[in-house]
Amino acid sequence: MSRISTPASIESAPAASRAMLQAVEAQLGLAPNLFRVAANSPAALEGYVGLLGALGKGELPAATRERIALAIAEFNGCDYCLSAHTYLGRNLARLDDAEMSANRAGASNDPKADAAVRFALRVAKQRGHLADDDLQGVKAQGYSDAQIVEIVQHVALNTWTNYLNSVAKTEIDFPVVMTRKAA
Repeated sequence: MSRISTPASIESAPAASRAMLQAVEAQLGLAPNLFRVAANSPAALEGYVGLLGALGKGELPAATRERIALAIAEFNGCDYCLSAHTYLGRNLARLDDAEMSANRAGASNDPKADAAVRFALRVAKQRGHLADDDLQGVKAQGYSDAQIVEIVQHVALNTWTNYLNSVAKTEIDFPVVMTRKAA
């Protein structure tokens, strides 16, 4: 059970959040629990939806965005986000099980995407304090400054959702995938 209330319906969410939840439902076919938990703060929901929309117009392909989300969910131990992004990775980005397993381990079977996923995980592990070599490595694989900024933004956005779901203990409304707990 969630430790932060999850509005049971769009109609029971704060009035200022309803239009955003309706837009999410129109796009995804439902308003997932994460969005409904965030709806408790219309400002937080607006920030989240706005950033998702802006990054969707960015230069990183959807598959790379999902790869990063899987790596960060695993790193932060967020079962909700791992479940959601496994579903999205499989059904929207068309990633196979071997690729998603590699992503969860902080890598990719695609050489270019591998650089992005490894860089994203390094950003998370080092909390942004990277060596020059880290940046040169991702640039050497063809990533532009704009794409590097987007990778960092995806790390931050996914970390926020990971933390919110961990704090709230958001009920998972996707096929459940559990993180590999560190020994």
